[in-house]
Amino acid sequence: MAFLHEIFNNPFAHKALAEVDLPNGITDNLRFGIRPYQEEAFRRYLYTEREDFEGKPGKPLHLLYNMATGSGKTLIMGGLMLHLYEKGYRNFLFFVNSNNIIQKTKDNFLNPQTSKYLFRDKIVINGKEVFLKQIDNFDESDHENINIKFTTIQQLHIDLNNSKENSVTYEDFQDKKIVLIADEAHHLNSGTKSGNLFGSWEETVLQILHQDFENILLEFTATLDYESREITGKYKDKVIYKYDLAQFRNDKFSKEINLVRSLYDEKERIIQALILNLYRQELATIHHINLKPVILFKAKKTIRESEQNKENFHKLIEDLSEAMVDKIRKTSAVPVVQKAFEFFEARNISESEIVKRIQVYFREENCLSANNDSEAEKNQILLNTLEDENNPIRAVFAVHKLNEGWDVLNLFDIVRLYEDRDGKEGNPGKTTLSEAQLIGRGARYYPFAVKEGDDKFVRKYDNDISNDLKILEELYYHTKEDSRYISELKKALVDSGIYEDEANLETKQLKLKAAFKASEFYKKGVVFSNKKIPKNLTHIKSFKDLGISKPKFSYQLSSGSGKTSNVFFELEKPVPLDDGIRSEGVRIQDIQKHVVRYALSRNPFYYFDNLSRYFPNITSIWDFIEDEKYLGGMEIIFYGTRSRLQEISHFDCLQALNGLLQNIEADIKHNTPDYEGSAFRAQPLHQVFRDKEIRVTKGSERAEGQEYLVSGEAWYAYNANYGTIEEKRFVELFSRRFKGLNQKFQNIHLIRNEREIKIFDKLGRAFEPDFILFCSQKKDKQLTYQVFIEPKGTHLLDYDRWKEDFLREMGGKKKTITFHTDQYLITAVPFYNHETEKEFERALDETLMN
Repeated sequence: MAFLHEIFNNPFAHKALAEVDLPNGITDNLRFGIRPYQEEAFRRYLYTEREDFEGKPGKPLHLLYNMATGSGKTLIMGGLMLHLYEKGYRNFLFFVNSNNIIQKTKDNFLNPQTSKYLFRDKIVINGKEVFLKQIDNFDESDHENINIKFTTIQQLHIDLNNSKENSVTYEDFQDKKIVLIADEAHHLNSGTKSGNLFGSWEETVLQILHQDFENILLEFTATLDYESREITGKYKDKVIYKYDLAQFRNDKFSKEINLVRSLYDEKERIIQALILNLYRQELATIHHINLKPVILFKAKKTIRESEQNKENFHKLIEDLSEAMVDKIRKTSAVPVVQKAFEFFEARNISESEIVKRIQVYFREENCLSANNDSEAEKNQILLNTLEDENNPIRAVFAVHKLNEGWDVLNLFDIVRLYEDRDGKEGNPGKTTLSEAQLIGRGARYYPFAVKEGDDKFVRKYDNDISNDLKILEELYYHTKEDSRYISELKKALVDSGIYEDEANLETKQLKLKAAFKASEFYKKGVVFSNKKIPKNLTHIKSFKDLGISKPKFSYQLSSGSGKTSNVFFELEKPVPLDDGIRSEGVRIQDIQKHVVRYALSRNPFYYFDNLSRYFPNITSIWDFIEDEKYLGGMEIIFYGTRSRLQEISHFDCLQALNGLLQNIEADIKHNTPDYEGSAFRAQPLHQVFRDKEIRVTKGSERAEGQEYLVSGEAWYAYNANYGTIEEKRFVELFSRRFKGLNQKFQNIHLIRNEREIKIFDKLGRAFEPDFILFCSQKKDKQLTYQVFIEPKGTHLLDYDRWKEDFLREMGGKKKTITFHTDQYLITAVPFYNHETEKEFERALDETLMN
């Protein structure tokens, strides 16, 4: 039997998952944007909940998310919590193996004042504001809100097996639907590993789970031992999603790792790290990036050793001199250090000024020991808010406490303040494995954007290795040169998936051909793209303008037998009439205004400040209520017996209005994205496309540049095509079809887009097509075609379907733009895929030959 997560990896499952919409309860209430892989995590749960399929887990439901450190597991927890509230769950038990993670998670869930709080200012589900409430036991829970008990697994185990006053008991879980959420869940498997569950934490959790058939256990971990037969046996039908560090890094959501090895002693290694820290600070400042880079100083074994490191550091900062800095400038063989000194020189930052700035930044009050238990709570808050503007900490001294549960984005240097190793026969030892784990935590990406349209949450300079800003996408691990230790550390990092050994990478020179650079097209031509802008809603003057076209809403009145009211949401399916049921329409304008106003006041979505975002032309809430273009033009169709229709009460109207308003809210949100793509604008070609260096894996498909085909062809702008196999197949097709194009067109240029041009769809989603084709008609030299082309492997066709829809939409519009005296036709073709190559050829012919 395959793992549960593997069931979702076939093309049919991809297509089915792509059709699963995330509910508003999740999308409207999470404070942070949902990344594509997080959408996938939600969709898999929703699909499992709704559909029957072979291998579907039974009840009580027990699932595990195996997701990389830094990938946002807590956001998945929060989103699933919101969804499960909507499904009727009210009681949530969060547990983990350490107290410091408890405090961090409490802040994430309960403290709106912290930067990592997960939710919007108000959580609104089905038109009602919902609060998150911390409880000690489930007798305190209420049915209106989300009730969460936070505990460690150790404390939970003690409480349940050694009952005392006010502690949680097994009886608390009877007759209550509970959602159990376990973080760092790999710590819960001691019973499975030993083959004996009796008396273990694991048994305690499973006993709680099985107290009720409707209970749910959701486990989260970045670490799952797939080498263990016992662990894989337990989790084979439970791992719903595997998104490991390797994939996280490949998707560009992490920093890249650089190992800085030198023969320097401890002090000089520290000074080198301080110089890089200052370089990052100054570089970020001139690019208007708000960044305070942090250094971690790592001790090996004892708190005493770490505290001594801290004392030595303060003495070093006090004694820091120009001579010490100058020695690093003259002797460091690390290229980025030399680049830092070149930067300082160009900015007239002298060695004296370097010393002064470092001494100011690294004052004693700006340095923190992560080992100081006497101030554990205060230190924990500082450690978990290192990115905040009012957090002064720039240096952290630690032993082991930060290997798990530490969320930090602005850690850029780790300095190893010891030199021995504990590996054997080339294999990493326990200490080295923990160092790799710490590096994985520090590799979380610090979000920033410099150019308009950049995605601030992903690496942008992988293929632009000469760009100074690349250092803001890198974590440096400073250690003394020791080939055996470095080999062991590399192995641990490569095995974890967060590091690609430099020995496996090679630099390729991607150069524009001299003839292309000399052409008038390159010197004077332009390329069109657009940008992401806030959605302009000034033209919205009615419901109809937002696509809300159903003016009637059906509502079934309760019968005389006392049944509760039902809201029928499918407006196009009115309630069928039987012999005793009739209908009567009531216009919103005819319902007493205070009833309508009260219904609106119960749902924060309809507060005026929020409503005016979507309808900027209304001047008051009364406009919205009375104007026939808005609520005043709608009607409720009540269904009931003759006698019941004669006594429609204010309460009946209020209940019907609640259902109507929920429908309208859903339609507004569905039809109104926050962003859109702007109009297309021109940029000079010679400023956009230039020579650059890129890094590729040795021996990979991308390492072969297809020079045999493109180097001698004038129509291909660059000297090589370091693309995927699908991209190379497209270029082969284009080469075969070039003669046909050459009969009708001139100035034919195919340019590989190495992340230089972004275009944005009507929802503001960014897309970087792999190729742009330019060509001018021979009969009309003033008309130039600009065609966006995207080859796509079969495994990604469904996942990236929105991109193809965007390309098709552009191809249908064939937008013509006049620039100076020339005209440009901006268009696109559907995905190129080798398996459907003929269809692509026809689409390209239709685009160019019409």
